[in-house]
Amino acid sequence: MKNIVVLVSGGGTNLQALIDAEKSGIIRGGKITCVISSKENAYALERAKQNDIPSKVIPRKAYSDSKSYSEAILAALNEEKADLVVLAGFMTILDECVTKAYAYKIINVHPALIPSFCGEGFYGLKVHEAALAYGVKVSGATIHFVNEKADAGAIILQGTVNVEKDDTPEILQRRIMENVEWKLLPEAVSLFCQDRIEISDGKAYVIK
Repeated sequence: MKNIVVLVSGGGTNLQALIDAEKSGIIRGGKITCVISSKENAYALERAKQNDIPSKVIPRKAYSDSKSYSEAILAALNEEKADLVVLAGFMTILDECVTKAYAYKIINVHPALIPSFCGEGFYGLKVHEAALAYGVKVSGATIHFVNEKADAGAIILQGTVNVEKDDTPEILQRRIMENVEWKLLPEAVSLFCQDRIEISDGKAYVIK
């Protein structure tokens, strides 16, 4: 059984999707053993508490720079014996000391179809604002491994939704969360925990 550590910063809707998936048996071979938040008042911590999942707060504001903060996160991950790290609305870019120590063991969800509308500065509603401004007809979410560059790690899964004429960023965000993020993130986690993701030439492939 693999230890899954989830990193959060906010409401924790993706964390909830993972908790629900674990309870319903969708996630096989893994268990959420700890939730780590970058903010003391993140509602995700309440979700962890309600489901008897241990949690820690490592406040970003308590550290002077990304490197020192990332070192604190790394120490916590090592302490928790993390097999898989899931970034679920975690709003801090981690230093390479973490991404190298946990290469192909950190999964993130990005609310667009990478390589579109991704990279530094593209997060939250900004992603959906950019997609609507461009006039794309489909959008979606990408589940990918995390490496040293923002949103540039190997893609595990992608899913799409149609973009409607009257969409606002908030409406599009919700559609993508409900139809793609909350389904594909648990699926990717389960695939990882079952050792069904293969890396070849820096690309991720699902083993059938």
